[in-house]
Parts: sequence; C-alpha cells; structure tokens
Amino acid sequence: MNDHEFCEHLDIEVKVLHIWVEQRWLMPQEAEAGWLFEDADLARARLIQDLTGPMGVNDDGVDVAMRLLDQVHSLRGRLAVLMNAIRSQEPAVQKLILSSAEED
Repeated sequence: MNDHEFCEHLDIEVKVLHIWVEQRWLMPQEAEAGWLFEDADLARARLIQDLTGPMGVNDDGVDVAMRLLDQVHSLRGRLAVLMNAIRSQEPAVQKLILSSAEED
C-alpha cells in the first residue's frame, strides 16, 4: 500500500509517518511513486501507536523497543536456520545436539 493508504489505515497524518520513517521505526520500500508499505509495516505502526499513545512511551523508549523487536525478529530467523540444520543431521547427532542444549 502507498503512504496515503497507510495513513488512512492508521488514522495518522503524513507528517507523523515521515517522522516515524526518519526515526527508522518504519522502513518502507521506495518506489517511483513514493513509499510502499507491507502488512508487517502496518503491524509495526500499530505497535508504535500503542507505545506512544496509551502506554505513554517517549521517543527514546520507542526507539529502544523497535530495536529490540528487530533483534528478536533477527534471532528468530537465525534460530530457524539452526533448527533446520539440526534436523538435517543424522538422528544420533540430533539427539546429541539437543541433549547438550538442554543441559544449559
């Protein structure tokens, strides 16, 4: 969706959207016609609205929260790759890896 549709979904002004993009809380794809947003961007924006609205989190707090969210997302991706690598091993190796991980 474009920036106009995005703002309508969230009931925000374009200047607010520009601030969020400047802060790098949202990172839309750039196209010839402007920014393009995906459903994941909409979910992030709703989280930003919750943080800055009812929760009363300031900009520094939102910055920290969004960076932590990105780190969690990255770690989940890495964990998925690791689990696929473990699943590709022989059953005995899988068992050894998983039992070793349970000890910690």
